[in-house]
Amino acid sequence: MIEGHDLELFERSIRQATERHTGAALDAALIELGWQDALAVDRRAAVSVLFALQGSANVTSSALATVVAAGLGLESPAEHGVILPGLGSWAPPAELAGDQLTVGGLGAADLDRRETVLVVAKDPGASGTTLAVTVERSALAVGPVGGLDPALAIAEVSGNGIPFRPIAGEATRGWPEAVALAQMAVAHELIGAARTMLELARDHANNRIQFGQPIGKFQAVRHRLAEALVAIEAADGVLDAAWDIPSPELAAAAKALAGRGARTTARHCQQVLAGIGFTAEHPFHRYFRRILVLDQLFGSARSLTDDLGTRLLASRQLPALLTL
Repeated sequence: MIEGHDLELFERSIRQATERHTGAALDAALIELGWQDALAVDRRAAVSVLFALQGSANVTSSALATVVAAGLGLESPAEHGVILPGLGSWAPPAELAGDQLTVGGLGAADLDRRETVLVVAKDPGASGTTLAVTVERSALAVGPVGGLDPALAIAEVSGNGIPFRPIAGEATRGWPEAVALAQMAVAHELIGAARTMLELARDHANNRIQFGQPIGKFQAVRHRLAEALVAIEAADGVLDAAWDIPSPELAAAAKALAGRGARTTARHCQQVLAGIGFTAEHPFHRYFRRILVLDQLFGSARSLTDDLGTRLLASRQLPALLTL
């Protein structure tokens, strides 16, 4: 476990890296700092620190792919590029068809630097069975994803009839665990971005003068900032519980609340920032764009909530209450 002074040093080092680098440069900095080793030693510290700081600094890395590989139980999670599910989905991004593979998902920015790619496929002939395989990067069609947040640098990955090589030749049963770990990582990034949006709005409220006083003294502004803070802290509390009591359901709930909390924060902060929040020179729009896309990774707040509700109705059982 990484605790005490070691945790402070670790967080300080990662903070400096995220403040100075993004993309491939941040990937290189994380390797130099030993973040992948930290992931093997203490997943909670490695994931929570990096992804919260990534969200706060509005930077990108390929760490989410490494987190997925670690969740699958691979000994060297950073050895391959990893295909992630498509936006809005948390299902395996590939499907087996005999001795070939059909792929449809997303890739991180490091995909073009890889010779082989890891992908998890579902076997239509065996309910619930998945297989972790590797494919040649050259066999995949990869195109950049533009849209709301091109700076996120994710790519659309597809391919049909692709030959593959199974990893260790065994069915991988760690997909739910990998999804849960990835959902918590993205939840940390959403909360980190939301905290920065709230900080930008708070600073504006303290410095913008109307009617001879800062607008932060007006009750309507205070209420919006307070509601944003409540949404952030509620999501953060459930995320802590998801680490303390690991389960796919709690991880999904944490991701859903983080997505909803980030959207709530964005809505209120946009109102507080008013016209300046719509301008390209103010940083708020970068965070707003980022949280809209992050909310879709490994399931959106709406789709995850619908899925949890459907499963509760089907089982007719309520989950155990968390200890307060």
